[in-house]
Amino acid sequence: MSKKIATREAYGEALLQLGRENLDVVALDADLAKSTKTYDFGQNFPERFFDMGVAEQNMIGTAAGLAAAGKIPFCSSFAIFASGRAFEQVRNSVAYTSVNVKIGASHAGITVGEDGGSHASVEDIAIMRVLPNMTVFVPADAVETAGAVRAAAAINGPVYIRLGRSAVPVLHGEDFQFEPGKAVVLREGLDVTIIATGIMVVAALEAVDQLEAKGIRAGVLDIHTIKPIDVDAIVNAARKTGAVVTAEEHSIIGGLGGAVAEALVEHCPVPLKRVGIPDQFGESGTPAELLEKFGLTPGHIVAAVEEVITRKA
Repeated sequence: MSKKIATREAYGEALLQLGRENLDVVALDADLAKSTKTYDFGQNFPERFFDMGVAEQNMIGTAAGLAAAGKIPFCSSFAIFASGRAFEQVRNSVAYTSVNVKIGASHAGITVGEDGGSHASVEDIAIMRVLPNMTVFVPADAVETAGAVRAAAAINGPVYIRLGRSAVPVLHGEDFQFEPGKAVVLREGLDVTIIATGIMVVAALEAVDQLEAKGIRAGVLDIHTIKPIDVDAIVNAARKTGAVVTAEEHSIIGGLGGAVAEALVEHCPVPLKRVGIPDQFGESGTPAELLEKFGLTPGHIVAAVEEVITRKA
């Protein structure tokens, strides 16, 4: 896991490659192309690139029209604007009509860093997963991101792809097969299962090593698809280990933790502890400082595991 690539970088590269292969793929951006990494697509395919300015609502509405005309539009902006500023258009023009629009939302979570709480999207997973017809991808690394872009293009309907600003370790080899809606078992466990998404997958793997030194055998499920979520994998892991910890760079309300809790309470109630952002907004700081402050480190996952296993029957 020595090589690091930001998922937004991988998104830009995958979109460019997809553009070479499929002439129906078009890209729209909201005056952030160099940050969202759609800039290279625009340079290579200027006739298929549309900079809509600081107007996400217009971008989403235009994308819906392009989709209705048979194109495969990828819209890109910061997650806070793609999910928040344009919510009505995403809901009514895209999800309600189930048109073939893809949303690449970068700079998600608190690792947006010094941009501060106004730009730290800690609620976008909850906003997007509540929408009927919407698929929600939260890739953990560059390889999953490339797979998510291709999967999004193949899905006939709305897709939201959550991307990060900071470089993160590459977990998977090039032979990795991205399967929408299917969790990835990264570690088998007996005492507890850590279910993680996005950048917290790496933190979960680091926590497993620390737990092993304490004699605790923890499994890790990588959930790159929040919706539709892999209920079978979650339930099977819960039955095997009897306790679950979720880990996400998102509010503990309505995100991965909420989705896992819903699955468990209906199918396999076991002790659950959610590691994520508490019910508050982000702040300004370096990503490392913010991850520590908001309790999103391997050490915090270890503490959650140690607490949750005391509640096992």
